[in-house]
Amino acid sequence: MCVEVERLPEPSISLVKGFLAAGVHCGLKKGGALDLALVVSERPATGAGVFTTNRFQAAPVLYDREALQADPRGVRAVVINSGCANACTGPEGVEDARETARLAGKALQVSPNRVLVMSTGVIGQRLPMEKIARGIELGAAALAASDGHAAARAIMTTDTHPKEAAVRIKLGGREVTVAGMAKGAGMISPNMATLLALILTDARVEPVPLDAMVRAAAERSFNCITVDGDMSTNDTFLVLANGLADNEPITDCASPGYSALEQAIVSVAQELARAIAFDGEGATKHLTIVVRGARTREEARQVAMAVAKSPLVKTAFYGQDANWGRILCAVGYSGVPIRPEKVDLWLEDLQLVRSGRPYDVDEERAARILEQVDITVQLDLGMGDAEVTVWTCDLSHEYVSINAHYRT
Repeated sequence: MCVEVERLPEPSISLVKGFLAAGVHCGLKKGGALDLALVVSERPATGAGVFTTNRFQAAPVLYDREALQADPRGVRAVVINSGCANACTGPEGVEDARETARLAGKALQVSPNRVLVMSTGVIGQRLPMEKIARGIELGAAALAASDGHAAARAIMTTDTHPKEAAVRIKLGGREVTVAGMAKGAGMISPNMATLLALILTDARVEPVPLDAMVRAAAERSFNCITVDGDMSTNDTFLVLANGLADNEPITDCASPGYSALEQAIVSVAQELARAIAFDGEGATKHLTIVVRGARTREEARQVAMAVAKSPLVKTAFYGQDANWGRILCAVGYSGVPIRPEKVDLWLEDLQLVRSGRPYDVDEERAARILEQVDITVQLDLGMGDAEVTVWTCDLSHEYVSINAHYRT
């Protein structure tokens, strides 16, 4: 089922009924930059999440997993700080995450068990709890139904701009809004990619189908991006649904509204994911890798990610060099048993390779394509019907400069 998804201008989480937001400065970042976001649901919301698979999991990840498993129906707030990841901080870090929730619960007059937390920034440092406490106090005082943009700015680290997206659909005649914000620009690779993402909706949906939607959205968005092949300790993708749209409840994956709401959540997640990939640290090119003709979607994704992660492919695009041999090389070592004589390759609409061999390459046309910021690479493996799209960026000198001095 395909439903009409209306993309909303000036996207913000503030467009979703029944959610308040704030973005404040509490001293975690220098220069007065916003560094703590507070998002509050005016009524208990159903929550679901997908988290990093890194074995070193940050304290907020451990805390949120436990909180959602204990009660996914009663989420009231999310506290997100930038400037400190609270990762690799041991039991003390988990206590700091719990204390963050307790402070927010006290300020909002809700149970701390109803508060989720997310953190991003430098790994291996304890949260400065006095600053966090001050930030929560300021955030609670600043909560508004129109402050979503400030919240999106507050969660940024090396991002060059906030990432926001919003859509609207109809469910059984009821208007439903889905909106989200995310951060991420470096240390980006699945599963999950290095990011924090929060999507809100006013749809009525039960925990089990919402969890299925979140996992489907992650698979088709945040698990289809890479900047540098590195995976963080803090990756978190949360979705909260407060039910204020008053649609017919979505109680399971067979409910009439399930497919439509999943499509809307996927749409928002994909827009946020593309924004992350294209805002890669030091990026000058936005690269879309389309692989079709695979036997399975997983094999298509495996090939696409091999190309998207290749430093040689990424630096070739940075240098505007149509060195298509690097792309085929990555396809060949992807681990998928491809048949080289079946592979076709295009740069935009310019075919470079047919049946595994050079195809009358127009170097001048290729050079003009490589001058563009947005470039699509298309590969046909000639083995089946499965297809996948992933998003990445080039690898520039600036990426090295940013990450060589990240802590300084």
